[in-house]
Amino acid sequence: MNYCPCCGHALSDKFLFGRVRRKCTNCGFVFFRDPKVAAGVLAEQDGKVLLVKRLYEPHQGEWALPAGFVEIDEGPIAAALRELTEETGLIGRVTGIVGTYHIRSDPRGSIVTILYHAQIVGGELKAGDDAAEVRLFAPAEVPQNLAFASTRRALWRWARTKKTGT
Repeated sequence: MNYCPCCGHALSDKFLFGRVRRKCTNCGFVFFRDPKVAAGVLAEQDGKVLLVKRLYEPHQGEWALPAGFVEIDEGPIAAALRELTEETGLIGRVTGIVGTYHIRSDPRGSIVTILYHAQIVGGELKAGDDAAEVRLFAPAEVPQNLAFASTRRALWRWARTKKTGT
């Protein structure tokens, strides 16, 4: 960012709050580079996990948990449930949290992903929105071509709990 979104004045680099940041010397605006926030669900049915095959880049054709970016007017739980319905046709209810993942390797920039456990409560399983395909996988059937580090980490934990029963 080169110009202040508040007053239009040129920004300059200043050491502020422990690191170099862009600051407007005219109005005092400080630009903080924040990560994008994404939310999604790990939903199970009959001991199988729900995955979507991505229709678009990045990672087109790879599998992921239903997830997407949190919109400005919603919280992460609402975003996770919206993405579940948009991508799979299913309606869910959040029952807990899987984990929070900070991913720096995404081509879209730094992302914090919040994944929730979800129970399917309705809807009809069908690929929608940006999903080419949607399927339920048993732990031994989970595909190797997983799109995101957050999906890989969450599914590794999920499969481990299925083996140990904890």
